[in-house]
Order: sequence, then structure tokens, then C-alpha cells
Amino acid sequence: MDLLKFDGKHVRVTDKWGDILIGVAEYESRDFLECEYGGEEDGIFIEDCLIYHSQIESIEEIEVHGTIELWTERLILRRYRLEDADALYHYLGTDPEMVRYSGWNPYATPEMARETVSRFIASYDDEHSYSWIMDIDGVIVGTIGAYDYRDDGIEVGLSVVKAWQGRGLATEAMKKVLQYLTENEHISCVTAWCASENFGSRRVLEKAGMNLVLIEKDDLVVGGKVYDKLNYEYRRMDDESIVG
Repeated sequence: MDLLKFDGKHVRVTDKWGDILIGVAEYESRDFLECEYGGEEDGIFIEDCLIYHSQIESIEEIEVHGTIELWTERLILRRYRLEDADALYHYLGTDPEMVRYSGWNPYATPEMARETVSRFIASYDDEHSYSWIMDIDGVIVGTIGAYDYRDDGIEVGLSVVKAWQGRGLATEAMKKVLQYLTENEHISCVTAWCASENFGSRRVLEKAGMNLVLIEKDDLVVGGKVYDKLNYEYRRMDDESIVG
């Protein structure tokens, strides 16, 4: 069997002892495994478990839904863990920019951070709940999620830790999530909004392929300031409502 074709795919593996593993396959070549682990054949990792070619009885790609692990060129988009709460408070909760254009920060106190993380974790049984940590080598660089699924539509939003802004990570994550929501989850329309003066968010949404569809004049009042509300959409390419 050609294990390389399963690289980055969600798979179900049955080994020769009858054990079943489910997760994202990470392919490694014979040369790499021989150098690092003394193996003499290629294989795959599923999380921290290494399975050599000869140990695999069967492997198949599977369709999964909800908050599954996603990979981009630089990021792992993974589920929240309880231990993430302290880092989210430290990196996002204490950042005043989090509320500048929204007026809301779900990580503003250690207690709020723990409550938010616990709520996201509890929601993972819902196939239409999507909440990810943006992770680079075990470091939290941001969050991204999609919420309020209804009528085949959903709203998406994200936050990036200040020290990691300006590197294209938000656009990279947004593109991946938009692709996943429309192609894997078959959601027709993904929406997002931002304040007119939030130029960083505007660039991210537009670079990710979202289209500005409505401007609501003076619709946002945050911290005593009034902004136009910019509404964006991203539609599945086979959506019959698309004209062009």
C-alpha cells in the first residue's frame, strides 16, 4: 500500500494485532525513520503513535465532522485543552486591542478564560460547533472558530496574539477554515464582520477570499466610538445562488 497518499488525511488504521487508531496521518519515509528510530521501512504517525508499514493490516481515509485537527503550511489548528486557559488569558485576555473594535474579550480574566475554554470543549460533541487553537510547535498564536450555525450558514471569527501578528498567519488559518467549512462540512455561506476602521481584520477577510456584501452605517458602538459595520460572505463554489 502507498502510505504517502494518506499524509495529512484523517484515517482509520487497523494494525496486525486488531487495534484501531483514528486520527490525522503524518507520513515519514524509510530514511527518516531509520535515522531517527532505527526502523527499516516507512510508516505513519497518528499523534504520538508510530506505526510501521508492516504493522498495518488496513488503512482507509474517513470523513469526519465538527472541530477536527486541520493543518496549514505553518499551523496546526487543534481543539482547545483545559491547560490552554492560562496562556489565553496571558496572551489575549490582557491585550486591550482585543476589545477595541468588538467590546468583548472572552479571556479577560483567568476565570473567564477557564469558562470559555470549558464551554468550547463541552461543545465538541456538536457536529456544527467549530473552535480551534492556532498552534505552532506547541505555542498558542491565536484562536479561530465558527459559531451560530443555522439555515446552512455560519459566522467565523479569529484572534491572533500580538507578537505573532503581521506574518500572514490569520489569513492562512482563515483560508483553511473556509475551505473546511464549505468543502467538508458543506455549509453554503460563511459570514464575518468587522468595524470599518479595523484595517487588519479587513485585510485578512479579503485576502482569505471573503467578499464585502453590506455596509451598515454607524451600526457599531464600542467604547463610546461609532463605526460602520462591514459584513463579509464566503460561499461554496457550487452554490446555485452565485451569479457569474
